[in-house]
Amino acid sequence: MKGLSKRNPPATVLLELKGYNAMHFHQRLRRGWILGLVLVGLMGGVGVTEVTARDLHGRVGLGYNSEWANSHPQTLGGVPGISLKWGLSKAIALGLVFGITTSTPSNSVTALKFFNNVFYETNLNFYFFLGGGLVSGSGTSGAEFISGFGTEFFIPGLESLGFSMEFGASFNNLSGSFALRTLGVGLFNAGIHFYL
Repeated sequence: MKGLSKRNPPATVLLELKGYNAMHFHQRLRRGWILGLVLVGLMGGVGVTEVTARDLHGRVGLGYNSEWANSHPQTLGGVPGISLKWGLSKAIALGLVFGITTSTPSNSVTALKFFNNVFYETNLNFYFFLGGGLVSGSGTSGAEFISGFGTEFFIPGLESLGFSMEFGASFNNLSGSFALRTLGVGLFNAGIHFYL
């Protein structure tokens, strides 16, 4: 022990000086680590809740959609469309939008939307959408294509009622020439659906 520093002696020498065997010490340390990992795993397992999307597979939602170019206030006689949304699988849904007014000038929309869920939470589905339809308003008619991302959320306790918000882009020629515009619609335009 002549070569050992009094300030920083090796751990094994300290253990031997105090009457401990180094091997015994390492076994206790290993047991402590294993016990700690088991406890952390058990505590983590108790606090984890299963997070799944709202599964709309096979369910049909009836509601409305008012995001098409002919439904905006600047279009004379703007009309929202009745929306029918059908869950083809947990991830994919198909929507049909139809709206009409017989006033002069007439106004109508007939459109199809495709939805693909890309992110899931317990009461929320985040999806990509792509749609196209025939629109008329203010005496003109044309086509409109929309695409972007949206979210449909469900209030706990009202599991059959879905509220949507969407953002993306629209490409239409309702004004007589094709125009690209950004799209951002809240739940009063993107739609509310009641699922049967």
